[in-house]
Amino acid sequence: MSTPQTTTASPQHGSPLRADCVIDSDGRITFTLPPVPGAHPRLLLRLRPKKGRSETTRHLLDLESARSDGHRHAVLEAQPVLDEGRWDVYLLPEPDAERRRLRPGLRDLRSLVDGHLRDRPAPVAVRIPYATKDGFLALRAWRRTAHAEAGAIDVTDRALTVTARLHGAELHPDATVRLRLRGTDTVRTLRPRTDDGARGFSFTVAPGDLADGGGGAARVWDAFVRPTDGAPPIRVGRLLDDVADRKHVYVYPAVETDGSALRPYYTVDNDLAIEVT
Repeated sequence: MSTPQTTTASPQHGSPLRADCVIDSDGRITFTLPPVPGAHPRLLLRLRPKKGRSETTRHLLDLESARSDGHRHAVLEAQPVLDEGRWDVYLLPEPDAERRRLRPGLRDLRSLVDGHLRDRPAPVAVRIPYATKDGFLALRAWRRTAHAEAGAIDVTDRALTVTARLHGAELHPDATVRLRLRGTDTVRTLRPRTDDGARGFSFTVAPGDLADGGGGAARVWDAFVRPTDGAPPIRVGRLLDDVADRKHVYVYPAVETDGSALRPYYTVDNDLAIEVT
């Protein structure tokens, strides 16, 4: 079980204002701050814009004072669902005041650890509080019509096997796994092994399945499942726990055979991909 996480401010930033946060199994996040200036302070959540684009999406939360020690709290309910992306958290002391970036205090994410064990309806919405590389508080959010949650990835000297579970949709007898060569229209189709619940499945990939894909020496194949013929493909990834950035945390060995190597990894969006070199 994970334990509450804390971060330490770097000396050059002095003693910045910190916000504790607790998330429950329904995705509701409660932020708690020490006494703050301003008659009507609020929290500002800002969707980080893509490079070269202007800031357009914000969400405001009232900071209520209900404790004798002056601490304030704000609640981000499970609805409305946040847009997918990274949300930076600020204190807004007054409506026209300059916003102030917050640093994380206690982050209690224990309710997220077994999130992959609970079936999620559509749309599948996920929010994970985390500390940015420069030590500020932010939320990682995903919003998908349906999602295939990757579980165990077993790598042997001949192949790799991925176990996953579908959320927000059900598998049909004609379901397929589709591996798409990034940047092209090339697709390899595999038949998954399914369980009796119409949600769990697994698939095995050998180096020969991804041979001759073109695209240069290093090739990356993105993993999808199609629940039934003609349905939109659903991305396979791992979102339903307390890890906001998985790429450099979960590192797998490669399947090496006949002069090539096949290695599974998670992208910057926590989606599953397979690199062939």
